Amino acid sequence: MAKKKDTLIEEAEKIKADLTKLKKKKQVLDSTSTKKTESKPVKKSVKKTTKKTESKPVKKVVEKPVKVKKLTKKELEEAKREAEKTLEEELEEQLSDEEIENFQIEKVDMERLTNKVCDILAERESDGMFQGELWKKLKLTNQIGSRLALKLERMGTITREKLLENNRWTYKLILKKTPISTQSIENAPCLVCPVEQKCSLDGEISPRSCQMIEDWVIAELKKPVKSK
Repeated sequence: MAKKKDTLIEEAEKIKADLTKLKKKKQVLDSTSTKKTESKPVKKSVKKTTKKTESKPVKKVVEKPVKVKKLTKKELEEAKREAEKTLEEELEEQLSDEEIENFQIEKVDMERLTNKVCDILAERESDGMFQGELWKKLKLTNQIGSRLALKLERMGTITREKLLENNRWTYKLILKKTPISTQSIENAPCLVCPVEQKCSLDGEISPRSCQMIEDWVIAELKKPVKSK
């Protein structure tokens, strides 16, 4: 009985040893399989990325320097002239001499307006006045004022001096000559006097003793003075 028991124990130990060996082999096999599965996709991804990077190299964009064209002396002078061009100079290029000389403002007595311009400029004498200041006084736009200045210059009434004022090119207007005005003698009785041919300083009919002239002068003095 004791012998049988010993043999059974020996067989059991052998079986146990075989089982441990099998477990160890299984563990080794499992570890090798996991290593293979982990290493394979890594290799593929590396290959793919290297192929992509090799097939499409990144091109560096090199910006070409912009070449600045050098202007000739004539072109520089032309550019300077364009920069300094005034409204009057533009109008002179656009309008004919006839259009400048025959310029009229709608519903405005041009003779009276010219006389008003002359009266204002006469106060400044040779110093003249900047045209922008004059147009404000006369309540004229720059466009209309500039055309009026061109007209008066062509008539020989004013001279225009081009100056730089507040970083802007403009003109100073200076009175050249005062136009003849008939406004002061419009209602004079002498113009329609029936005995004007017989009138003389020492004659029977004389301006010194004329009642019509006296009445006209008194009537003119009673008129209110118009502000300039």
